[in-house]
Amino acid sequence: MQGKNSLSHINAQGEAQMVDVSGKTVTRRQAVAEGKVKMSLSTLEKIEAGNAPKGDVLGTAKIAGIMAAKKTADLIPLCHPLPLKKIEVKLKSDRDLPGYVIRATVTTKAETGVEMEALTAVSVAALTLYDMAKALEKSMVIDAIRLISKTGGKSGDYTIE
Repeated sequence: MQGKNSLSHINAQGEAQMVDVSGKTVTRRQAVAEGKVKMSLSTLEKIEAGNAPKGDVLGTAKIAGIMAAKKTADLIPLCHPLPLKKIEVKLKSDRDLPGYVIRATVTTKAETGVEMEALTAVSVAALTLYDMAKALEKSMVIDAIRLISKTGGKSGDYTIE
């Protein structure tokens, strides 16, 4: 049995393990994650104008984020595959960065949460934005990827806002 201060992904022998969630209650769970891609104002303006050499930067990044959330259990070794009910990825330009703020909201009804799915969606959307715009600027910075909020589950709700 795991103690209160022990790591749930480590067994008594110190080996990695997938947590057994079969005894947990199925509840509605939602997580919101956010990240930023900083770039020059010139690059931001070219993306906004649709002048990136590879095409639709924002549409491609959005789809990549959605696809990534669905593949999280394939990417993060001890994550459970979950029946995702909704994935929303938004990219908002921010001239003060300058760059884009990426926000992903993932919802499920399951025994465990979707924090990793939301974080993965933001991460891959940011990487895709970088890939789609790197011909314009290679010095873009992916920054501040973090969990904003989560609801549902035994540990309760969490929010930084």
